[in-house]
Amino acid sequence: MSKFHSDISGFYKLSLRERQKTLSELVNLDDEEVKLLKNFGYFKETQIDTLIENVVGSYQLPIGIACNFRINNKDYLIPMVIEEPSVVAAASNAARIARKHGGFFSEKVDSIMISQIQITNLTDVEQAKKILLENKKNILKIANDQDPILVKLGGGAYDFELRDIYTRKGVMLIIHLLVNVLDAMGANVVNTMAESVTPYIEELCEGKVNLRIVSNLAIHRLAKCKAKFDKVLLGGEEVVKGIVNAYEFALADPYRATTHNKGIMNGITALTLATGNDTRAIESGAHAYASLKGNYSPLTNFEVDAEGNLIGEIKIPLALGIIGGMTKLHPMARLNLKILGVKSAAELSQVAAAVGLAQNVAALRALAAEGIQRGHMALHSRNIAKLAGVPENLIDQVAKKLVKDNKIRIDYAKEILQKIIDKKNL
Repeated sequence: MSKFHSDISGFYKLSLRERQKTLSELVNLDDEEVKLLKNFGYFKETQIDTLIENVVGSYQLPIGIACNFRINNKDYLIPMVIEEPSVVAAASNAARIARKHGGFFSEKVDSIMISQIQITNLTDVEQAKKILLENKKNILKIANDQDPILVKLGGGAYDFELRDIYTRKGVMLIIHLLVNVLDAMGANVVNTMAESVTPYIEELCEGKVNLRIVSNLAIHRLAKCKAKFDKVLLGGEEVVKGIVNAYEFALADPYRATTHNKGIMNGITALTLATGNDTRAIESGAHAYASLKGNYSPLTNFEVDAEGNLIGEIKIPLALGIIGGMTKLHPMARLNLKILGVKSAAELSQVAAAVGLAQNVAALRALAAEGIQRGHMALHSRNIAKLAGVPENLIDQVAKKLVKDNKIRIDYAKEILQKIIDKKNL
């Protein structure tokens, strides 16, 4: 048995197979565990070794398809990558309910990203603002010279905003360079543009540029979607009332709003991951937007119309792309984009907003109608049975007993299995 240590000199210099061998020896992997590491899934060995540092293997999650979605009078099948039971089924069911009144209606989404340029050491902030505005045309030209193809296609840097902020290190002037990134997520292009204008800005302002980096709070890339959810299909007037009361709870309490928004992100993050987009950027942007007014609030809004139907709306920043990065490198991301059939990043954001709204309605309905645990745990019980070592042919039987007795625990699954075995041996 080798002595475990984590200070592995030159681990990154090793080949993928050598890293696997080193890891195996350090943590004493058995043959089955080594075999798992050697399964690279969708990737060739040479492909996966170039994606991130210190690669030792590949990690896979299930892909499910949410059905029934009709968005802006077009039907979609929604690929979702997620490990949590009931999410895909819940989204499909909410989409079915919305479909009776035409489905979801998403507004146009602009593909505008912000790159922040932080200027410090200024003696006169107001004078610096004046100089920058006077030289806006030159600044934008320098930025756009970095990506002439983007400009030719109709994108590029088109404006900037100025913000002076007060910090413990004194006043700082922040430039928000606004860039139309078209069908890309856009982080790389806006960062490159910000880097390119830095020397000129320092010369103009006689200040020091520190950070120049994309902001994931993409407030110019808001996705807005609305749908009517039929009162009868939801479960009646009391269920609608329960959903609205749950929403009001979230509106008044950040502890509830956090889980409320998590339900929204169940759908959006699953679609983001399925299409090879940056889940961390989407999550951070969403939660920052939820806090923008000074308190953490729901990303959705709910009202009841004159007929008693539930009207749901969502507004969320979504910096999604269909070109570049993992959207092209990951074979399943390419396949999922084909399944979706979206033609632009803006359309993908419209779809994602609808999925988030559907997911939120489904979660609130479960809470209001029967408690979310019932449906969720019914699916989870199979996983518990597997973890307890129940054979495949007995999993359904054990899972049903777990749900019936409302004891969805590994120890109880083992107890049930033992009773079945004892009964067979009589």
